Amino acid sequence: MAYRLVAAAASDVGSYRETNQDAAFASSWGAAVADGVGGGPSGDLASAALVHRLVAGRVASWTAQALRERILEANWDLRAHAERDPSLRGMATTFTGVFLTDADDLLIAHSGDSRAYRVRDGRFERQTRDDSYVQVLVDRGIIAPEEAATHPRRNIITASLGGGEADVVAVAETSLRAADRWLLCSDGLTDYVPEDDVARTVVDRARTPQEAADELVRLALEAGTLDNVTAVVCDVMPVENASAPERVQFAGAAEGRFAEGLDEDELWEAERTA
Repeated sequence: MAYRLVAAAASDVGSYRETNQDAAFASSWGAAVADGVGGGPSGDLASAALVHRLVAGRVASWTAQALRERILEANWDLRAHAERDPSLRGMATTFTGVFLTDADDLLIAHSGDSRAYRVRDGRFERQTRDDSYVQVLVDRGIIAPEEAATHPRRNIITASLGGGEADVVAVAETSLRAADRWLLCSDGLTDYVPEDDVARTVVDRARTPQEAADELVRLALEAGTLDNVTAVVCDVMPVENASAPERVQFAGAAEGRFAEGLDEDELWEAERTA
């Protein structure tokens, strides 16, 4: 059986930031969240450039190797930006995405501390491991998992994409089922909204993907998030109309940057979030 994603994204700059450094896209074949690394220059450029390069460079049939190579090619574009403009050196972004394969599996690509969660049979489970200093402390038993969200060094990450030769992205394959629901999000959500509240929102199938994404962003703002916040919610559905045009929704920094480079003659088109 062939599958597609019914996916939607929501993003907000938040009340304490001047620039939204999160970027996201949602489509029938894949979705992702990228979060520009705080403390570095032009995180919004890094996240938006990576997301747009991936969407523009999608291939007909994703494999783990093809996806890894495409992400690293997009990463090299970040280096090209920095070589043209030295003030951009050091810019970087996290990346977490899900992509369908022709074999009816799902690929999860991950670097940094943005997260992917899956809802299957009513169970909400995290599918990625944070590449972060705090996660190392948890893994070594130095702090308890519940302490991670409030640890003063929780924003220190141990992996990201910034155009470096040594940058890596993990790509894993997982099974796919109709009615699975996926959440991709930046840490502006998970650092401020308890995971149980996130789970209740995502598990509630009465909410469409767009309604769930919007509600998660609202919860983060209500919780006083000090960061940008982005959520992408994807429902796995059987393909019913293979000839339907493909659409890509951009959010956050990707909503405005590089939109002029989209080819209107392609089968997909950009749809801006409200």
